[in-house]
Parts: sequence; structure tokens; C-alpha cells
Amino acid sequence: MSDTVIRVENLGKKYIINHQQERYTALRDVIANRAQSLLTILNPLTQKSKNQAKNSREEFWALKDVSFEIKQGDRVGIIGRNGAGKSTLLKILSRITEPTTGRISIKGRVASLLEVGTGFHPELTGRENIYLNGAILGMSKAEIQRKFDEIVDFAEVEKFLDTPVKRYSSGMYVRLAFAVAAHLEPEILVVDEVLAVGDAQFQNKCLGKMEEVGKQGRTVLFVSHNMATINSLCEKAIWLSNGSVKMEGKTEQITNQYLIQGSDRSGEVVLNDDSSNKIFWFKRLSLLDSKGKITSVFDVKKPIIIELEYYASQSIDLEIALDIRSSSGFIIFSLLRSVSIDSKLTAGHHIAQIELPALFLVPRMYSIDIAAYKEHSEFFSYHQSVTVFEIEETGSYLARYQDSDCGLVLVNFPWQERSYLKC
Repeated sequence: MSDTVIRVENLGKKYIINHQQERYTALRDVIANRAQSLLTILNPLTQKSKNQAKNSREEFWALKDVSFEIKQGDRVGIIGRNGAGKSTLLKILSRITEPTTGRISIKGRVASLLEVGTGFHPELTGRENIYLNGAILGMSKAEIQRKFDEIVDFAEVEKFLDTPVKRYSSGMYVRLAFAVAAHLEPEILVVDEVLAVGDAQFQNKCLGKMEEVGKQGRTVLFVSHNMATINSLCEKAIWLSNGSVKMEGKTEQITNQYLIQGSDRSGEVVLNDDSSNKIFWFKRLSLLDSKGKITSVFDVKKPIIIELEYYASQSIDLEIALDIRSSSGFIIFSLLRSVSIDSKLTAGHHIAQIELPALFLVPRMYSIDIAAYKEHSEFFSYHQSVTVFEIEETGSYLARYQDSDCGLVLVNFPWQERSYLKC
């Protein structure tokens, strides 16, 4: 018997977008419309050409020729940029919307958490919605009662259990919705980025529960823009781009390629002015080797120089952060120019250099984020994955670090050794 629980074949979803030119209706428009009506009776073609001018229809394929299989117990991350088709795919898998082309086959009950309050009736209380959701999943009242206390304890909404959910905050909505979806024993759990609404402690709690659900042999589909979370939770990943599957496979391999794609690999990036307040912006980021040559590939035994150019239109207190991320999306460390340490940034152009020592980062691929912000306040500028660089092993004595679990950095601490003779 096949252990495939989700099979998607040549799936497509088309939407029709209507473009209309609308404006307010004045008295002259009413008079003109009456006159146009009389003219239409005499010449029907006039109205047809007018409608064509005012309205136009455009086809938009949110998904096109999507095919994949998911096995029982798989924890699968679905990644892609905004508009790639992730949410549309989950809505089809959750039977919220119908596909235009292709077919899907699903074995087992599906519990979905696609947006705040999914499946909740706003006029019913939290208690009533737990029973309603369980009934929708096909569970008996006895089954729901057996899980009821566990759901309430996980959601931490006992005090508001008999309050209509329309009065819940977005955080309370998410806590209860996730608790219901995860505890009522669906064979397939589908979760969108909605967990970002909750606080950090609850997010970690949810991730732990999804991992537990997967280990119980149930299937989890999880959409997120956080590659570190995808890597920690999911064994496999599907990368959607422009409504189609670009890649699928092992999570680290897919997220690695996803982070690299679209990032500059020339070693130097000229940055656009993304500052709305015109106080501060980044102008350029360059990667230099020990000889001052711009490159994006470095010898592990040589230092890396990061050069950052930025501009301030006035003297200002701010912090500049440069994050080094692994190919899996984890921040390895941050380099910070803090106002608590340095003096106020003066008006004008600035060029700053940072040197990463040799034999420091393990031979792998890395990306760089940069940000400028006021302490505990607003962001002036932020660039994610502004560039990528690679550290290579050119000898043999560090070959064991490549694709291994030896850590993220090479620490060259001196060994103090003493020899003595036993009596």
C-alpha cells in the first residue's frame, strides 16, 4: 500500500482580474448617461465600444503545472517570495478553493491554519468553536472531550473560554486556532505564516508541537519566510516561484539555493537609496581579499575585508548592524557599530572596513544582511541577503569541515600542554 498522503498533478489556479476606471458620479454624469442611453437605442455598437474602453479583463495564473508527492509523516516546508503561490496552494489543499486545472488526491483529515481565526465562527465562544472545529474534522463529541483540557491548556485562554471569539485579540485567536488544529489529531496539519502573529514564546511552543506531530507519523505542511525555522522543523522543502515548482528536495539544499538566488555574487553591490526619511542610507558594500581585490570567493586561510559605504545627511545617533548568515538562514554573528561605544555619526559620506580573520568561518556559503536603526526605535535602512560569498578549502587538512557537523566557526585557541613523567 502506498504511503503517499498528498499527490498533486499538473495543478493550476487561474483568476480573472477586472480593470475598471471608476470615479464619483456628478450631475453632469447623470445627464450624460441618460443621453448615452438614448444613443445606445439608436446605435447598440456605441455601448459595446464604451464598455470595452472602461473594462478590461486579465488572466492571472497563481499556480501553473504544479506537481509533487508528500509521504505520510513528512514535515515539508513551502518557501518562495511574496506572490509565488504558496497561500493559494495551501487553500487548494485545504479544499477552501477549487483548482482550475489538474487534480489533487489527499488521504486523511486535514486541519488548516491559514489566517487568524480560520474556521472560527465569531459569534460563538471559544468553547463552542473547539467543538465546532472538531465536528468539521469528523470527530465525535467523546473524542473532542478527551482532548479538550489539553487544547485549553496549550492555548492559555481558559479565562476567556466562554467569551465570543470576536472579542479575542489576534494573539488569542492564533493560540486557540493552532491548539485546535494541532490537538484534534488530523492526519495532515497545514500551517501558513500566521504563527508570526504570536509572541516568540508561543511560536517556539507551536514549532515544538509541529515537530511532535511529525514524529507521531502525521504530515505537516508549513509555509514560512524564515529559513532558519524551515530548516529546524522540516526535512523536505518545496520552492515555489511565479506559481510553479522551481525545486524540491532536502531542506538545507533547497533553502541554500533560495537564499543564493537573486543575491549578488560579484563581490561588490551598489545599493539603491531605500531611505524614506532621507537622513541615512547605504551606498555600497564590497568584499575584498587580503590583496584588496574585489571577490566573492575566499580562501579559508586568508582574511576577508568587508567595506561598507554609507551617507548621513545630518549628525545622528544610530546603530549599524552587519549580520553574517549561514546558507541555512541562521545568523552566525552580528557586527555592530553602536552609539554606546562610538561617537555620534557625523553628516557626510563614510567608508568603514571590518576584517574577518583567517581560519574563522568554516568553508561554506554565507550571506550578509545590513541595517541601520536608532536604538529601540525606527529603522533607517535594511537590506536582507544583500550579497553572498563563499569560503573554499584549498588544502586537505580542513577537508573534514566541509558539509560536516563540526560547527560554524573555526576557533584557533592556543593549546597549553605540559608533559610529566609518572613515578
